[in-house]
Amino acid sequence: MLAFLVKRVGNAILVMLTVAFFAFLIFRFLGDPVELMVNESATQVERDELRARLGLNDSFLAQYVRFVGHAAQGEFGLSWRNQQSVATLIAERFPATFELVIIATLLSLLIGIPLGVFTAIGRGRWWAESLQLSSIVGVSLPSFFVGIILILVFSVSLGWLPGYGRGEVVKLGWWSTGLLTASGRAALVLPALSLSLFQITLVMRLVRAEMLETLRADFIKFARARGVKHRALWFRHALKNCLMPVITLTAMQVGNLIAFALVTETVFQWPGMGMLFMQAVTFVDIPVMAAYLCIVSFIFVTLNTLVDIAYAVIDPRLRAA
Repeated sequence: MLAFLVKRVGNAILVMLTVAFFAFLIFRFLGDPVELMVNESATQVERDELRARLGLNDSFLAQYVRFVGHAAQGEFGLSWRNQQSVATLIAERFPATFELVIIATLLSLLIGIPLGVFTAIGRGRWWAESLQLSSIVGVSLPSFFVGIILILVFSVSLGWLPGYGRGEVVKLGWWSTGLLTASGRAALVLPALSLSLFQITLVMRLVRAEMLETLRADFIKFARARGVKHRALWFRHALKNCLMPVITLTAMQVGNLIAFALVTETVFQWPGMGMLFMQAVTFVDIPVMAAYLCIVSFIFVTLNTLVDIAYAVIDPRLRAA
């Protein structure tokens, strides 16, 4: 088990070093930071002093090692656009993205699991087949299109929910949340639905496939022969055996939701990390772009490593892989 842990952690570190290398390439070669940070009236002497202070005169390897060391400490320098610490900007925006992703994940489980069970036990009926067809549509629709439709229907036409912003937030130290206010909860509904739609259909189709396979298992046949009621058979015996792959999928999809929340955040003007990244791309704010790439990759790698370790604990046969 120790060798397995060392191997997985080593792979994770290698992946992060590779990501840091590409982030450094963006940081190093996409534009001149000195030209972007100084004003037009700056003298050449001032430019040379700034270049020396930033360490841009050092060798490529020395700059990369320094970049990795600072990134490991969560330090990515100053934003070229805002002239603020990138770590501070990320800390201000991360709670909004995290809140959105967590609510979207909960919605995907609360809606996707029951729909998957019902489409499995109602296989062949018109309503089950209709839900199955709608899941294909849900997987196919791009998130920006879903977001625009939700805004058009529920915000513009009906006026039930706000179509942009985060609403009123409450500060809890450095953390901010909109879950404690009515306007914050209302503002969260549409972007969370838009972000969770793909995940809902994914969970639904996975649960349906696992349920159909489980319902054909011998222990289900024996339970049915003993006279176990259908509801207990479906939800107590069959569903319990279907949740392991769902939990695995959900854990791995959290990273995807954080990465691809930038589209949803842009559509709904949600003040999270994704919107910060889009603004950084617009204004060529390289430190923010590099920080976003490293942080999202770290979340991906961490979640995948934890899932691999959990699988190895549950099934020792995987430790030899």
